[in-house]
Amino acid sequence: MRFTLVQSVFAGAIISLFTHSACEAAEPNKPMNVLFLVADDLNSWLLEDAERYAGKVVAPNLRSLAASGVNFTRAYTAAPVCSPSRTAFFSGVAPWKSGIYNNAQTISTSEVINQDAVLSLAGLFKKSGYGTFGYGKITHGWDQKENWDVKVGHKRDPAPPGAPLAKLSGGEQDWGIIHLTEEQMNDTGGADMAIAVLEKQHDKPFFLAYGSFNPHMPWYVPQKYFDMYPLDQIVLPELKEDDLDDLPPLAKAVSDGIGSFADKVIESGKLEQAVQAYLATTTYVDTQIGRVLDALEKSPYKDNTIVVFLTDHGFHLGEKHHWQKTTLWEEGTHVLLMFRAPGITKSVGVSERFVSLLDIYPTLAELCGLTPPAYIDGRSLVPLLKDPQAPWESTAITGLCDKNKTDLAYISIRHELGRYTRYGSDQEEFYDASKDPHEWTNQIDNPTYATTVENLRAVVPSFEEAAQPLPSALTKKRRESRRAKGT
Repeated sequence: MRFTLVQSVFAGAIISLFTHSACEAAEPNKPMNVLFLVADDLNSWLLEDAERYAGKVVAPNLRSLAASGVNFTRAYTAAPVCSPSRTAFFSGVAPWKSGIYNNAQTISTSEVINQDAVLSLAGLFKKSGYGTFGYGKITHGWDQKENWDVKVGHKRDPAPPGAPLAKLSGGEQDWGIIHLTEEQMNDTGGADMAIAVLEKQHDKPFFLAYGSFNPHMPWYVPQKYFDMYPLDQIVLPELKEDDLDDLPPLAKAVSDGIGSFADKVIESGKLEQAVQAYLATTTYVDTQIGRVLDALEKSPYKDNTIVVFLTDHGFHLGEKHHWQKTTLWEEGTHVLLMFRAPGITKSVGVSERFVSLLDIYPTLAELCGLTPPAYIDGRSLVPLLKDPQAPWESTAITGLCDKNKTDLAYISIRHELGRYTRYGSDQEEFYDASKDPHEWTNQIDNPTYATTVENLRAVVPSFEEAAQPLPSALTKKRRESRRAKGT
């Protein structure tokens, strides 16, 4: 087995197998626009396993988009948390280089991210003469405002009267029927603003980004979306009661653990309602994405606009006694990623190659004939857009630090051989994905997999090489507590 190409990715190499750009292939002398679409907390099984939780997930617009370009069914986030994930794909810098693994970290202290040489994706297009427009939740924590002509961030919809409606949490972990009309919801408003850009005449190419806050919790959407998913037709996730028993201590700490909110939902008998609300919210997001795509189709830009849709990370609904994201297991790291590039992609293209959201930056750069910075971690997906089954030696790597112990870097690698994860310097997991898709049995001590594990260890940045997590309020508080105790 050869891992040389993967290792070169970590060194910051950008592999470009085709020298001409998509702009030239689609329509000579006419620059390409970009429509950049991102959803928060949207699970990969929405399209890949429609039978998992409901008889049919209602997502006609995303299905249509997937069928009109290339759908990457083995795409993974660089970090299973909002801020580091978005910082990674918008800066092109991996967490294991920036030290940004968790929302709690102070991004402004990262020398890698804040040096003048680091240019955001929007900045690359702005620098190249593009109009740049952003609406909704696109970035989170790190941004370069000067690189946007217009940037309107996301807002949460106000909680309905009587919230929490599910009566299981006093915080954001809630769901129910919203009191607003669909037109009054903030994600609808963000879509309206993106549509307005597509309805205008532009004298230069544009980079237009729209990000939905949903299906981030709380799940508040109109009644009609709940009605699409009758409770008696909800299929619950497969759970294993002793799922944490074979994990090392740091891995167990990543899970919310026994007695967590995940277990609370299950024990309350409301898991069906929670899954229903999650599905209802994803369909609401699909509707807003569809409105933006319809506006593009009706515009004069439909034939020279690249469309990319992605989700920033996955979501747990009780698997491994966990709720939400922030894990290095499949539920937390597997994402949706699809591209449609006029003149490049073909209809109904499916790629099962392992790719990363870090690959988006160099891909869009190549498609539009732009020169990305040399430090980019990732490589252009253009070869796979032209041929989804093209040879591709790669793995997808994800970084995390524990939400309460932010001074240790955790690294996970997803490969056709399975998933290998290292917590800190020496605690490990390995799962055989072909035999154990739920990642229920940790095989790290099984001699059958010794060679495989050793090969994957060699690809992951060593503990000494990986950037350690940036300081945060959490680490400061813990260190002060240690000093007070004399430990």
